[in-house]
Amino acid sequence: MPGNGGIVTRSTLRQQIADALRDEVLAGRLLPGRAFTVKEIAEQYGVSATPVREALVDLSAQGILEADQHRGFRVPEYSLADYRHMIEARNLVTDGMFRSLAAGHPAFRTPPEDPLTRAMLATVRRRGEEAQRAAAAGDLTVLIGYDLRFWRELGVLFGNPYLGDFLHRLRVRAWVCVVQYLRLLPDLRGRLWAGHTELVEALARRDAEAARALVAEANAHSLALLEDLSDS
Repeated sequence: MPGNGGIVTRSTLRQQIADALRDEVLAGRLLPGRAFTVKEIAEQYGVSATPVREALVDLSAQGILEADQHRGFRVPEYSLADYRHMIEARNLVTDGMFRSLAAGHPAFRTPPEDPLTRAMLATVRRRGEEAQRAAAAGDLTVLIGYDLRFWRELGVLFGNPYLGDFLHRLRVRAWVCVVQYLRLLPDLRGRLWAGHTELVEALARRDAEAARALVAEANAHSLALLEDLSDS
């Protein structure tokens, strides 16, 4: 690994295992209710139990896995009620972001042509464009990756790393919930919300109301889709 002479330390191994398992859950390859032990994962990756246990504890803290005192860990089985609560929690965060935008947050007091502001918005816009393409193509795995980066970088744009980290954890947990439903559809083309670039443009205009409306639209879209799938 860069900076450590190629030595894989326990901390990097812990992160690699956590990343790999998170990707498996988000890709829908580890299904809700799937249980496994530290020993099973350690044998699968050919590593010792300690970094595996630490990785699983990290993922449990993020809501990606659940710890079972007697059986190890399992992928959570979230309900539609859980998802509604996640949306409510996310809205509290994004509403605060948009209120600070309307109040003249320092990151948005500079003119739109400011080089730093333009560079930051360009980065977020690129993530949004990739997310939008993935949504149109129905590529859920790619969409999730770019959507998470999109929102994490929006948090950076608002200059509050704690806000960005908190929102990222909420969105990861929401995707864990959503994936178990969306994987039931054989073709997702045209079924996924794809308004990321519109949201960037609203932020670039300092239009908090338009941004809030787009997020509300995205939440309503995903919730309606999940309700249809749960009833079918």
